[in-house]
Amino acid sequence: MKFKHILVIFFVVFIAAGALAQEKIGITGTFEWDIMQIKGTVSLNLASAGIRLPAGRSQGETLLNAGYLRLMCPGILELQVDSSSTIGDLIDRGEFNLYEVEALVLGAHSVPPALSPDMLNMTAYYTLPISNISSALLRHGRVIPTVRTLTPVSAANYTGIIIIASEEIPVHGMRSTALPVPCLFPKIWDSEMNLIYDRGMLESRENSMVHYTSVESIFQKNPSGLSPELQKIVGDRPLRIFANGVYGIKPTDLIIDRNDAMLIISSDSNRRLLSEGKVAVILDDSVLKREFKIGE
Repeated sequence: MKFKHILVIFFVVFIAAGALAQEKIGITGTFEWDIMQIKGTVSLNLASAGIRLPAGRSQGETLLNAGYLRLMCPGILELQVDSSSTIGDLIDRGEFNLYEVEALVLGAHSVPPALSPDMLNMTAYYTLPISNISSALLRHGRVIPTVRTLTPVSAANYTGIIIIASEEIPVHGMRSTALPVPCLFPKIWDSEMNLIYDRGMLESRENSMVHYTSVESIFQKNPSGLSPELQKIVGDRPLRIFANGVYGIKPTDLIIDRNDAMLIISSDSNRRLLSEGKVAVILDDSVLKREFKIGE
């Protein structure tokens, strides 16, 4: 971890710890890539804050809201943006700042705080769409044209693209294998290491670059074999291909066979699937969720 990155995290955690030193307050949460949400649960021990009910309920809610902001920010810094960078790395390079992180955290959906059955703790629940974060980071002014080929092949018009990468696959340039992991902006390469898909090809900031899901979503008992959620993204006639390699400092970028890549780049309609973000990546269940805990 870079030195400046360590300082940023230390600074945020130090502020949180100092402000919440007397109150026993903590947050547990999960990065859920399959539904593109960050879920957080903030809990406050009322006795530690000297709060007596019912008069002190509003004070408890204020402390919960402040605790959520201060405790969620350090977790967001570790969110993987691409194969080489986290949110914290972007802050180190001056490409993002803590004020923007706070603005994203404050945009979460919340459920009104509730009391535990023994009336000793107050808990609030927050849900932050990961798509809000990717939208904030998509700042290209001009869309990069999707890759074309001078020798197109005959290809059907597909409604979406599914890349299956749910098992360990070879790491490009190394004698090892790795289980692909999710990030906000994964690149897709062909087997000749031509870049097929990059974040700059997205036409709208409102579209996620890819959608992650599990193997079960492509083995449903219906004509398409797809879950309803996945079918909304890739339609009922998607191109299904297997990743045959992974690339990058973190194993986030996928390599597909050149023949499969040709099916995508040989027609305008299939290239639009990339620019419209109609791409789904199938990953192992173990990498689709990551838990975190900060505070008490």
